Amino acid sequence: MHFNRTLNFCATPVEGEPVSEAADAIELVLRSPRVVTPQGERPADVAVAGGRIAAVLPYGTEPPPGARLVDLGTDALLPGLVDTHVHVNDPGRSEWEGFETATRAAAAGGVTTLVDMPLNSIPPTTTTAHLEVKRAAARGRIHTDVGFWGGAVPGNAKDLHPLHEAGVFGFKCFLLPSGVEEFPQLGPSELEEAMREIARFDGLLIVHAEDPRLILGAPQPSGPAYAGFLASRPRAAENAAVEALIALARRLDCRVHVLHLSSAEALPLIAAARRDGVRLTAETCPHYLTLTAEEVPDGATQFKCCPPIREAGNREALWQGLLDGTLDCVVSDHSPSTADLKHLDTGDFGAAWGGISSLQLGLPAVWTEARRRGATLADVVRWMARGPARLAGLTTKGAVAPGHDADFAVLSPDESFTVDPAALHHRNQVTAYAGRTLQGVVRSTWLRGERIADHGTPTDPSGRLITRENA
Repeated sequence: MHFNRTLNFCATPVEGEPVSEAADAIELVLRSPRVVTPQGERPADVAVAGGRIAAVLPYGTEPPPGARLVDLGTDALLPGLVDTHVHVNDPGRSEWEGFETATRAAAAGGVTTLVDMPLNSIPPTTTTAHLEVKRAAARGRIHTDVGFWGGAVPGNAKDLHPLHEAGVFGFKCFLLPSGVEEFPQLGPSELEEAMREIARFDGLLIVHAEDPRLILGAPQPSGPAYAGFLASRPRAAENAAVEALIALARRLDCRVHVLHLSSAEALPLIAAARRDGVRLTAETCPHYLTLTAEEVPDGATQFKCCPPIREAGNREALWQGLLDGTLDCVVSDHSPSTADLKHLDTGDFGAAWGGISSLQLGLPAVWTEARRRGATLADVVRWMARGPARLAGLTTKGAVAPGHDADFAVLSPDESFTVDPAALHHRNQVTAYAGRTLQGVVRSTWLRGERIADHGTPTDPSGRLITRENA
């Protein structure tokens, strides 16, 4: 059996062999009783040709001559996850994280595509020259496909369109200090200038949304008490920032995405704006859906992130926002640092670096909580594969469907494990999930029809650098 279907790529390789416009003969078939497709979960055989999905066939279809059959037994076949919120920090702060270690962790966790944030590396991705430095640092070292966000900082409005043309997926900005001096926040007039410029070429602005005045007026955190840190990042700061962004997005007709939403009180604002036609999307993260403020021990700075992990009631409201579609996706916000910067020895929440390392654990963490609430694997795929792919415009990623890249995560959904930091592949093995029992074991991960991780062990780097499709 041969397929000659013409397929289009929207995640354009930056380097490597040209992509054939016609699929080759089928060389691989993956068989599972639980294939999660855009139409739902069902038994199926997934045929792969030339690194793409050629067909989704009835379960048990006789493979064509010469094709290799991989029977997954009772394991589920999901599309490879797309994580659009990862801080790789390379180059410049590669002791925090690097392309090789970050993408190893991603591959081990079922992630096949990630988009790197523009800050915490030196240089930040705020000019096309800096983008080329980032690409050079990643080239030949990545286990997954990798793309890049650009950055919007004071004084670089003239650089935004060149970065867009160079293939970044959008532009990140902060409304308050980012934590690193080489990536300053945008003030109100600078934010409007950036939004006007991005709207001119219909780009995407992604925003760390906390109001700086409300943060400055809150109690300043210090010492080991988590309650003190939580009070320093009030929900009101997120709510006010989201409200202001909505007003600007409405007036300037700019596409805006709210990053790592932790305040469920902002959900009605987002839902109402979207009903009014404002081009607004929003994400949340595994740690906001799985962890709660009540369970964070004092001094446990591995739980520090900004915005913070909030109370159990807030967590349940975030879940409702996912289930009703107000939230578009779940991504890691993997923001690691060296162990000393987390101040684990002193437990000082004021001094510790804020960031949760979870790139390898997002799928089981979310699935553990999702199944408790009656959600399905199809829901998890919508939040962690299809939603992020849609956000970034990756139309051949995030779904088990003909014409898409043959990127897969094979999951044993009923098996559990206890998180051992020593088994994690990110550079600094600090995680808020240490000792936590999670449901769902990633058996293997596949990129364009090749296995890139098997039982938690990644293979040699074979990822590609990808860009936004030039319209």
